[in-house]
Amino acid sequence: MKRGAFEVLIQPLLTEKITAMREGANKVGFLVNKDANRIEVKRAVESALKVRVERVNILNVRGKKKRLGRFVGKRSDWKKAIVTLKEGEKLELYESA
Repeated sequence: MKRGAFEVLIQPLLTEKITAMREGANKVGFLVNKDANRIEVKRAVESALKVRVERVNILNVRGKKKRLGRFVGKRSDWKKAIVTLKEGEKLELYESA
């Protein structure tokens, strides 16, 4: 089943760690669909953001257990993609701040 770029990419991740990777190693992070694989993420980033991708690393993040008094809940599991851009590529998405 073929998915569109915006069905695969949910939102960019803006954490301190990913910001440091963006500045130092030319990597960006995205929260992606739980069913997405590396190939779909690469195609989605290249088509939606008009940049060339060198490699994609995928991580499954398990949700934390949280308590409120005697009640226990669990946050949702989610999938994170770290995308390495090719040499000389830059995302204007982050540069407008």
